[in-house]
Amino acid sequence: MSRKTGTYDIIIAGGGMIGSSLALALAPLSLSIAVVEAIARKGVEQPSFDDRSTALSRSTQRMFEAMGLWGEVHAASTPISSIHVSDKGRFGFSHIDAEEQGVDALGHVVINRVLGDVLQSHLDTTKNVDVFCPARIDRIDLGSEHACATLKLDGGEEDLTCRLLVAADGANSAVREMMGISVQRRDYGQRAIIGNLLTEKSLNQRAFERFTQQGPLAILPVAEGRAGFVWTVSEADADRILVLDDDEFLAEIQDEFGYRLGKFSRAGKRASYPLMLSKAVRLIATRSVLVGNSAHGLHPVSAQGFNLGMRDVAALCDCISDALTDSIDPGDARVLDRYAIWRRSDQKKLVQFTDSLVRLFGSKRPGMGTLRNIGMIGFDLIPGVRRTFAKHTMGLAGELPRLSRGVPIR
Repeated sequence: MSRKTGTYDIIIAGGGMIGSSLALALAPLSLSIAVVEAIARKGVEQPSFDDRSTALSRSTQRMFEAMGLWGEVHAASTPISSIHVSDKGRFGFSHIDAEEQGVDALGHVVINRVLGDVLQSHLDTTKNVDVFCPARIDRIDLGSEHACATLKLDGGEEDLTCRLLVAADGANSAVREMMGISVQRRDYGQRAIIGNLLTEKSLNQRAFERFTQQGPLAILPVAEGRAGFVWTVSEADADRILVLDDDEFLAEIQDEFGYRLGKFSRAGKRASYPLMLSKAVRLIATRSVLVGNSAHGLHPVSAQGFNLGMRDVAALCDCISDALTDSIDPGDARVLDRYAIWRRSDQKKLVQFTDSLVRLFGSKRPGMGTLRNIGMIGFDLIPGVRRTFAKHTMGLAGELPRLSRGVPIR
């Protein structure tokens, strides 16, 4: 952007998918917004816009519709019409179907890089959003009237002031630490191996979650008929799996998943990242707030992390919009308190849900396999259980902000 001043209404630390989405969601409120991102958009180190796939929930779809972005995102995404859940070596399985839930799709899968292109193109043409990249926030000063952030840029330092500072800079958030907010962590001792491959049989818009002895294996439909995978393996075995040649790798992942989709072939480039549960002890500080992975980092089982972050975005937008209607400063403590109270319940439920799944299906205690089988069969047979579960996975449970309901912010 050509217009860059030192004073803004809101500064967003982090220009990944959550930070960029927040800037675009807030833009209709005619606030002056700065986005500060440390890694260049096309940099090979950029973790937000790589070749990983993200499953967008129904509520996230509604958000992008309300923001006027869904047409472009939808054109590059693949719908999920059903989800099949199984436990390797056990007879029980469960499924969720879009038609049964009365929706055209349970969600959509999009490649992060493609979603990043959509978000970036709109940021480039949004006049009240300035992007500082590459730049990082080196220190902050949180005052009663405003917050100050000192940026490190190629040309030196620059001081920016704002009424509200938002930390959207990920699970290892430096800004969260500067805010004085600690985080609770649990290392799962696992790594997620990600990539894509070709299946002999078409996925037909189906997603699969298969629980194995090492961890869950998700197979997702992506563009051009390929399948994206997120394979959770033990930390001790991850390096060995990563260096297997393609034929050896395909044989191992095939053995874990089975032949429901026929034979696997043509594995793409593989990468991995460590899995850890993280929870910030609080969501707000003076004139500052956490959203996305800065507030909570989840296990990828059930693909809820990004969608939970997007509901953070939607709730914060509601709180700020209502504050402006009442002529209240967006960084006012009343605004931030409302956001924190609103988001705690949803975040707590999703953290408990994903962590419980990991523990249940990772347990090797005698009798747990039988209990899991009974649970999955009961999931299919007990009236109302599947519908309630589907509402949570689609992000449609609880008190929904306007954007999550598809209502534009004005």
